Amino acid sequence: MTGDRIALRGVRATGYHGVFEHEKRDGQEFVVDVVLALDLTRAGQTDELAETVDYGGLASAVVARIEGEPFDLIERLAAVIADDVLDDVRVDEVEVTVHKPQAPVPVPFGDVAVTVTRTRRPAPVVIALGANLPHGDGTPAETVVDALEQLEPLAELDDMVVSSLYETDPVGGPEQPVFVNAVVTATTTLSPATLLEMLHVVEFMFARTREVRWGPRTLDVDLVQYGDPRTGRDVVSDAPALTLPHPRAHERGFVLVPWLDADPDAVLRHDGAPVRVADLVRGLDTSGVRRRGPATAQEGQQ
Repeated sequence: MTGDRIALRGVRATGYHGVFEHEKRDGQEFVVDVVLALDLTRAGQTDELAETVDYGGLASAVVARIEGEPFDLIERLAAVIADDVLDDVRVDEVEVTVHKPQAPVPVPFGDVAVTVTRTRRPAPVVIALGANLPHGDGTPAETVVDALEQLEPLAELDDMVVSSLYETDPVGGPEQPVFVNAVVTATTTLSPATLLEMLHVVEFMFARTREVRWGPRTLDVDLVQYGDPRTGRDVVSDAPALTLPHPRAHERGFVLVPWLDADPDAVLRHDGAPVRVADLVRGLDTSGVRRRGPATAQEGQQ
């Protein structure tokens, strides 16, 4: 486990876990250590509790598991606690150690402990890209194609499906050239916060600046949605640093049309409910969104 970490050690409570009848009847003390891997950059910059994990809440949740449903094996207890921790979208990886110092071992011993390490389960994500200024000698289309190649390793994306490239008329902001847009659907094990950091790294690679809102840019990479609203496992957040789903995605033809190209069955959470992207597109004027061609190096050079 590398990178930023939070460690909570020595959480103690009485539980009734074990394979023997007396363990289920009398109970014994269990001790749990939890180590979280997550990006603490924002917490260090803002001094805001919302950007980190509530240690007190975490400790209470661990105690509730120790005192709750009895399991035969502490391996199971450790795995359940790890799954609970990974429900927090900020956590990338967790290591849980369950100690059973009073285990019924027939020889002198100091401790029995089981450690499990779990990483975030793959989650579906939707990422939108756009550019309307050249970067170096490259056209905006070439920039989008090149950025797509960087996304997969940096954002640890699997199952990538890339839409065609689309030329779109600018919406809002100053007078500026047409955009080239594309949308990617994929899965990732990164947390939303870490994924967003990687998207910003891709923008930085192509000299993205944020001087004028809705102004021209060499590259824009947005996290549109994290998780699947059809199952209720999508992330909903109104934090300024991580707003999910993207607050204006439902009205942006330059996002919805390429997204529908990549996933004809796409669903976006809008006004608190899952809505088919195809239905949203039918309610928009998409005349300013024109298919350019497949997102390939050859198309980018045209």
